[in-house]
Amino acid sequence: MQYEGMVYRPPSEAYSLIIQVTVGCSHNKCRFCSMYKDKKFHIRQLEDILADLRECRAYYRRVRRIFLADGDALCLSMSKLLAILSAIRELFPECERVGVYGSAADILRKSPDELRELRDAGIGIVYVGAESGNPQVLANMHKSAGREELIAAVRRAEDAGIAASVSFISGLGGRELWKEHAIDSATMISEMHPSYASWLTLMLDPAAPITQDIAEGRFELLKPLEVLDEMELMLSHIDMPEDTVCVFRSNHASNYLSLKGDLPRDTEKMLAVVRQAKENSDMLRPEYWRAL
Repeated sequence: MQYEGMVYRPPSEAYSLIIQVTVGCSHNKCRFCSMYKDKKFHIRQLEDILADLRECRAYYRRVRRIFLADGDALCLSMSKLLAILSAIRELFPECERVGVYGSAADILRKSPDELRELRDAGIGIVYVGAESGNPQVLANMHKSAGREELIAAVRRAEDAGIAASVSFISGLGGRELWKEHAIDSATMISEMHPSYASWLTLMLDPAAPITQDIAEGRFELLKPLEVLDEMELMLSHIDMPEDTVCVFRSNHASNYLSLKGDLPRDTEKMLAVVRQAKENSDMLRPEYWRAL
């Protein structure tokens, strides 16, 4: 196996076979992120990817899931993606799902028919880092897509039968924009109707560019109870049809409070837990237990 640099994957791909098809992130400008700052983005040669797949087949008896890394494997051309997926289907007939990271631009560059073709070839889930539904927060964080692009991309993936798992980051608006961040993220989830939505909490590596803003007083981090205020405001603005099912999780290692449920069915139940935690700080994860 040939891996270049640190390899990252979504928490739900913890037990997946990880195959690196791109190295780094083609955007790599998000101010809160330090994941790929040590890499120069490039696409691996197809023959090297296929060699990795063959090597893994000889080593592993059963592979249920495969994740195509790095930051935005969906940027690959259709011909290259289909060649990789065809090899996976041939070598790992037992594989139930292939997952990828995908930016809004990656998804929107694929037509609905192309996305359906990728679904039929094995891609079952795309992970989209929306991070916020507020246009100003997205601009401040140098995200590559705006609110409407993100909504359109998730809807296109879902309509093609590819589940979208969309992540948001609590605290990303700082003290200045926490209300706007909470409300606009809620309305974004409500408009997207993603299969999955995750709510992480801002936790920074010193290499992340935003740390300079914090050090110089241009960005103020939220305190734990303010994070709960933001979560309460966000959940209270969820407005989805009753027959919609969006699996919601805020059980990442970065979170102060672990929540899980289905939106919109369990919204009130999760709000009750948040309000209880605001009265009982013992329910919160200690700072020293939090992790990226």
